[in-house]
Amino acid sequence: MELVWATEGLVIAGRPYPNFPILLWDTMESCVPANDFFRHYLLRGAIGSAKSWPSTGRALYDFFSFLQGHELDWRDVDHGEAKSIVAAYRDYCLVECKLAPSTTRQRLLYVCKFYEYAQSQGWVSRLPFRYEERTVKRETGFLAHVNASDGKAMANDVMPRAHRILPKFLSMDEIRALLASVENPHHRMMIRFGLQTGLRREEIATFPLAYVFDPDKTGRRERNIRIHLDPHDGHGMLTKRSKARDIYISRRFLSDLSRYVVQIRGERGTLSQAKHKQLFLNQFGEPFANDGKGIERIIRNIGKKVGIKAHPHMLRHTYATHTLVALQRNRGDVEPLVFVQRQLGHSSIQTTMVYLHLINELADGAVLAYDEELNDNLGAA
Repeated sequence: MELVWATEGLVIAGRPYPNFPILLWDTMESCVPANDFFRHYLLRGAIGSAKSWPSTGRALYDFFSFLQGHELDWRDVDHGEAKSIVAAYRDYCLVECKLAPSTTRQRLLYVCKFYEYAQSQGWVSRLPFRYEERTVKRETGFLAHVNASDGKAMANDVMPRAHRILPKFLSMDEIRALLASVENPHHRMMIRFGLQTGLRREEIATFPLAYVFDPDKTGRRERNIRIHLDPHDGHGMLTKRSKARDIYISRRFLSDLSRYVVQIRGERGTLSQAKHKQLFLNQFGEPFANDGKGIERIIRNIGKKVGIKAHPHMLRHTYATHTLVALQRNRGDVEPLVFVQRQLGHSSIQTTMVYLHLINELADGAVLAYDEELNDNLGAA
């Protein structure tokens, strides 16, 4: 098998798709089933993002290579009485290749999607796996009512059971140490921005300058000001799946952002002849490319200086965990978990519920209102 990546010459419906995965047999002929699946799965509206191309391409390449190496036919869904070819591939990944269960699960996800597509096309008579009802740990206590699954979930029988790995977050002491080590005011504001909004890396990198204003000059007196993130408003904002959403930024932090724009960002903006739309610019006065990977490097390097593992997604986890605790302690009309879900842009509240498992790690007296703590103790950029 060969996995190659398309050039600009691959045109579908009048649009070029460079770097699109293409699977070839050893004869250099197209592996038609896999390539048809790629077009169906990766170019439909529900996926759309080119970020999914490499992982999907490599998963199918690895699966077909496994079949070829063991002289198996992917259409032989009745292979073996006790083990399907997909189950055999799973065990090959886990036992022979010693892959992590999470890596194996990701590969199997794409393989199973391939077979679902193959069945819809009539290429196979049935799926080489079946769905079964599994018991899942139910939420208890705070907001247990949002889990309507009644402790059950559907999963296919070839998937290794998932072992929940809780996300890591920073304590207030770690936040102080991290920010105290930052000398560059641009880097400091980027870290504060991640901590006080919970935005993803690419959302930080593309957050528009046009969204920042001085609330004092506009007469805004709300404690938290709603900002509409809209990928289609012409300002260049990128969000996951290009979905618009509203977030809330505290009035105090928005004032800090406004001062940063006037006093600090303006000088960096003069380094480039172009007037860029993004709030944050690199050392050359240009926007951060590649979905903000430069921001990732900056934050990781700052963390290394003080012995703290830090990256943009950890800032996101930190925001979510501390904000959830603060909202629980100051119960009002806002449903804490729903607020955090919307702020983070999670499509399912089940994704947000992982933070419920983290809040017990915080000592009872350790957390005050999160944004107040940051503003009072860390100060403006």
